[in-house]
Amino acid sequence: MDPPRTGTAEAFASRMGVAMKRVYDVCIIGSGAGGSPVAYELAKAGYSVVVLEKGKWYKEEDFSKDELAVCRREIYSPPLSEEFHIINVMENGSYTRYDGREYDWSFWNGCVVGGASNFMSGYFHRLKPKDFALRSSYGAIAGANVVDWPIAYEDLEPYYTKVEHLIGVSGRVKKHSFLEPRSTPNFPYPPLAESGVTGWFDAACEALGYEYFPTPRAILSRSTHKRSSCYYSNFCGSYPCSSGAKGSARAALLQPHRIPVVTEAFVYHLESDAKRIKAAWYYDKEGKERQVTAKIFVVAAGPIETCRLLLGSKNRHFPQGLSNNHGQVGKNLIFSAGGTGSGVFRKSRLSQEEFATLMEPGLFFNRSIQQWYMYEKNGKRYKGGTIDFLFEHANIIPRVMRQIWDEEGRLLWGEELQRRIEEHVPNERRLNFEIFNDWLPTDGTFVALDTQAKDKWGVPVAAIYLDPHPHDLEVGNFLAKRAVQVLQKMGAEEITSDISSAPPPNLVAGGCRFGKDPKTSVLNPHCRSWEVENLYITDASFMPTGGSVPYTWSIYANSLRVAAAIKEVL
Repeated sequence: MDPPRTGTAEAFASRMGVAMKRVYDVCIIGSGAGGSPVAYELAKAGYSVVVLEKGKWYKEEDFSKDELAVCRREIYSPPLSEEFHIINVMENGSYTRYDGREYDWSFWNGCVVGGASNFMSGYFHRLKPKDFALRSSYGAIAGANVVDWPIAYEDLEPYYTKVEHLIGVSGRVKKHSFLEPRSTPNFPYPPLAESGVTGWFDAACEALGYEYFPTPRAILSRSTHKRSSCYYSNFCGSYPCSSGAKGSARAALLQPHRIPVVTEAFVYHLESDAKRIKAAWYYDKEGKERQVTAKIFVVAAGPIETCRLLLGSKNRHFPQGLSNNHGQVGKNLIFSAGGTGSGVFRKSRLSQEEFATLMEPGLFFNRSIQQWYMYEKNGKRYKGGTIDFLFEHANIIPRVMRQIWDEEGRLLWGEELQRRIEEHVPNERRLNFEIFNDWLPTDGTFVALDTQAKDKWGVPVAAIYLDPHPHDLEVGNFLAKRAVQVLQKMGAEEITSDISSAPPPNLVAGGCRFGKDPKTSVLNPHCRSWEVENLYITDASFMPTGGSVPYTWSIYANSLRVAAAIKEVL
């Protein structure tokens, strides 16, 4: 029987033909990459599990490549008129307040079953061993709260490997200077079909003396585990997958294994005494207050909303918010630093055969460079990062929108616009790059509760404070120069690079650090609260530093690690 799309825990129990449990073994708040692995592991082990998810349940047949729906209407996120954030940006020595409703500034990443993992591109890189010891390896940086992790790469490696099989990672391991230690020689699924343009890239890198490797992707190259393989639509990033090939938490963990998920359940308060959570209170789709009781609670609502929930769950035992008697909840919020760039390849500069290769639809451009994951400059050692190369998204709207202005900045329309679209869109293709480097944690970037604004339920919204460290831009620009050199060597035109301090809303971490000292961290090394003995946090909130790669693989792996610890407790 398929999980229900909507309803309460009682409704789910009724549909499954079982009695509603008065006390679950585990209640999990959030169904993304942080929550679903815990649900999967504990349900498989026979424990009673319930997942509370604010969004709706969608399945493969519900998804399409509707560019307007995804890019213009954001149908998988709450309307900003009802749910929003307040963003406070450090400008000229003080914070400027921006209301997300007024500025159309959203930090929602997909409020649906499976969370943001439905909309990821699936670039899967492991953290490196030195990412776990950033302070020890590279030293302190003035103005940054850089610390070592309380675990080592070796603690997470078995779970990285488990994710490869369970979520499904396709690719080919190629040795390079910063290849992390592996317990298996290769990925479990062969590489996805690639464009012939990767040959141009490989030749350019070899001429420059740059190390490159095929980018691992959390996308199935062959059908398995009740999931179909990729059908090469080139609609991965920002779009849900209609074949089930992309390794979302929903497609890989929840849907095939019938994990109980209560949808449209907004958890607004965690009721506790001095040591334990007693109940999770939520509003259902009709706005009625309901509660779930459990032995253990796992919060994985995404760093911003996880911090908001804890800060809002105040009582006499926790006057500053749940698990916040040391004032650490919400602190050291991080994003992924870096930026993007691109170059254009045009028909007029290519042979007929080369142009046919360039325009072949659907095939992936999976190439990455980590040669400067660590580098030296002026005698100083720097932590660098990752450069991923990819074709421009198949969505036609951004490509058409680039043509509405001519070279003099004049707005075009009618036949003139049509001629320009016909001249450019079918006769050129962009190759993009994305830079990932550490966003250094600072005292000025954190989550709090806003004192004025409330959402549609009357609950105070999260206030996001942003004060990035200038070091982030220095490293990002260093990496971008190398990416530009590759595009130049390939013969691209109109090469651009944009390294920015703007936080990417789909790459958020921190806010509930794990560590070895309860005075400077919210969680212990097993991601259990120091102050609340039955509270675990398994989304990216636990990360004290982010590394120089996308976070999803590490979130999945750590969630499996924490699930093993919870099984020991149960």
